[in-house]
Formats: sequence, C-alpha cells, structure tokens
Amino acid sequence: MEQILVSHIEKSITLSEDEITYVLSHFRTEKFKKKESIIQAGSRVNDCYFIIKGLLKLVYTDKNGKPHLVSFAMEEWWESDFSAYFSQTSAKMSLQCIEDTIVFSLSFKNYQKLVTEMPKMSYFFLEKSNAGHCAAQNRILSFLTANAQERYEQLLQQQPLLLQRVPKTILASYLGVSRETLSRFSF
Repeated sequence: MEQILVSHIEKSITLSEDEITYVLSHFRTEKFKKKESIIQAGSRVNDCYFIIKGLLKLVYTDKNGKPHLVSFAMEEWWESDFSAYFSQTSAKMSLQCIEDTIVFSLSFKNYQKLVTEMPKMSYFFLEKSNAGHCAAQNRILSFLTANAQERYEQLLQQQPLLLQRVPKTILASYLGVSRETLSRFSF
C-alpha cells in the first residue's frame, strides 16, 4: 500500500529512499467500513486523507437538514473538509464511506512538518491544491452553465469509472437532480 502513495507523490517530485522513509513516517493507515463517517460535521478536523482503496463522499447538510453532495473521492485522490483542516476548526461537512475504504491519513501537524522540512513536499502539496482548486471551479461553472443532462455527460466523460461505483440516488444528489430525472438519462 505504501508504494501507491510513493508512486502518487513521485508523479510530481523525486524522492530518495531516505526521503521516502521519512515521508511515510508522517502517515498512518486507517480502515473504514461502508457507510462509516470519517469526518462528522461539527467535529474538529485533524487529518486529510489519501485514498488507497474505496470511495468517499463529502456532504454538506444545510440548516433545513437537506444534504448536498460536494464531491467524491476514490483511489489516489485526497479528501477532507479542507477549510476546517487548514484552519484547524470544526467541520462544516461530513466525509462518509460509500464503500469499505483504506486511507493514509496525514495530521495537520505532520503536514506542517513535511512542508516546512521538505520544500519538494511543499511543491507537491501546492500542485495537489492547485488541481483541487481547478476542479472546484470547473464544478461551479458546470452548475452555472450546464443543464442536468450536460452535467451528467461531463461526469460520464471525465469519470466513467465513478458512475459504475456510485449508487444512482447518490449520483442524482451530486448532479443536483432527482432520482427520476437521472433515470431518464441514458446509462
């Protein structure tokens, strides 16, 4: 499992054997069951997660109790309530397992230590952060400019494997449509 994280990091930077050992010493492996919450809204967020195996959803629940699916995360993706993680405050969102999941968790303290002591890890995390910002902006633009059918087709084009793993009810929530509307789209 460690090799998955190392290979992921080495897509952006090169690490010596000693650096690999040092970086890995800052992560811990955790396992979660399907439907288990990794982060609960209202709780302090101490970790971000690199997904080794499994599928997660990040959910915001509004004041009326309606859940809004913010994002999915699957193998080789990073996820957390990043606003709460970086500000070391309480979560506004919940992170829940759609499948049994194995992650490498990185505490905020260990994140700070890595980026301070290893400039190349700072560069790595900057790259990941930039990619996340771009993806978030594209998702916002999709909701502003595309209809439900177009959002579905974009998701199908960008993440075809995700559509095979996500239950249709959850997928409908992510696309901002009813289950009935989603069923009218071709699968």
